[in-house]
Amino acid sequence: MFMKAILLNKHGGVEEMYIGEIPTPTISSDEVLVKVHATALNRADLLQRRGLYPPPPGESEVIGLEMAGEVVKVGDGVVEWRPSDRVFALLAGGGYAEYVKVHKDMLMPIPGNLGFEEAAGVAEAFLTAWQSVVWLAQLKKGESILIHAGASGVGTAAIQLAKHIGAEIAVTASLGKHPICHDLGAATCIDYHSLDFASAILKSNKNGVQVVIDFIGAPYFSKNVEVLSIDGRMVMLGFMGGTQMNNFDLRPFLFKRLKIMGSTLRSRSPDYKIRLTKDFVKNGLPMFENGTLKPVIDSVFDWKEVQQAHKMMESNKNQGKVILSVI
Repeated sequence: MFMKAILLNKHGGVEEMYIGEIPTPTISSDEVLVKVHATALNRADLLQRRGLYPPPPGESEVIGLEMAGEVVKVGDGVVEWRPSDRVFALLAGGGYAEYVKVHKDMLMPIPGNLGFEEAAGVAEAFLTAWQSVVWLAQLKKGESILIHAGASGVGTAAIQLAKHIGAEIAVTASLGKHPICHDLGAATCIDYHSLDFASAILKSNKNGVQVVIDFIGAPYFSKNVEVLSIDGRMVMLGFMGGTQMNNFDLRPFLFKRLKIMGSTLRSRSPDYKIRLTKDFVKNGLPMFENGTLKPVIDSVFDWKEVQQAHKMMESNKNQGKVILSVI
């Protein structure tokens, strides 16, 4: 059997993507075959398209790190799921396709108040934010947190989690994206185009923040260290601004007892991702049912419009997730 998927002529620009046909995945005894109804864009997709972020060995070469859909077939060893179940999941690849195979323990039930397109915007953003804010930074009630790229998918998820925890929240975002960050729970929004975020943070709180969530890398690193308080923690999730620094002073690491952590999800072991998924299902997913958490969707494109969707994300215009409806 064959299925449609978004493929690449070669690595490069958006014009290299097209809808073609490849074999439908074959599932093993502990896997589930899902009919994909929607998927979502992530920064990693743009890098993979350009040949800069290959999938882990053995994973699908098709772009796409999350999906929402319906179970169509289960492996012989699967008892938790049955055909027609509405599910969503984090993927190591393969989301831009009609069908995807997923380990049974990586699937999550779609909350009853969410549609497929909304659910497609949950897995990558909220599992990344859960890992960063809850597992790694261990943010606590009453602490303060600075979240860069506050209007991004992960940023909007992190704001909501930090609000639920009871933290004081500051974000960086372009001026036009401040309203959505405020609405989600950010007390302080800093326009990184016109203001020095370190000066703005320290002006309002001379002791700095306990936690920083960063996607930018080198250009922000020194200032991130500057705004971290004693025993501060920083989680680095990307290098959108580059990786190389010069003349960096190491003394704050010692004097302020800082903890700097880097993390990815795609390359994590299956066991790690299963533990993260189960913890999120138990402690995070119920908050979607009661409205404490919600996916923030910027726009929905038909997957035939994938080139336009990628252009939009590359222009950094989106506020929240960009969704592809798979028809």
